[in-house]
Amino acid sequence: MALISGINHIAILTSDLERFIHFYARVFEVDVLFREATPSFQHAILRAGPSSWLHPVEVPNNAHAAAIPDMFTRGHLDHLALSASTIQAFETICNRLVEHGASNGVVEDLGAFHAIWFTDPDGMRGELSLIVDPDLREFHAPRRARE
Repeated sequence: MALISGINHIAILTSDLERFIHFYARVFEVDVLFREATPSFQHAILRAGPSSWLHPVEVPNNAHAAAIPDMFTRGHLDHLALSASTIQAFETICNRLVEHGASNGVVEDLGAFHAIWFTDPDGMRGELSLIVDPDLREFHAPRRARE
């Protein structure tokens, strides 16, 4: 059995969250599951499949928010998250990430899923997610689930 089941979400910087949501909702008929505005940024969760979503984030005056059209210089992808296939796979990968020095082992509870952050060999930040509510009914700010 594979330890991961696919891509959980992709976090994308945007200069206009409204425009981003409107485009993906109208063209691809994605559902907006969550939306939040904070003093520093605003973001949303758009369901892209049964266990995957787009996570657009608008940060005022962010130099990377507008995409550059040339391949391999686009720059506005913030991070990607992989989905663990099972709770056992999640635990196995968490342990391996810590063993490889790629993570501090902190697991966060974000409502519909739990996540652990890691850094890959090229220095890119990544996230491993475990969906705990397949209906994706609740999203909230990260809370420490465990270490």
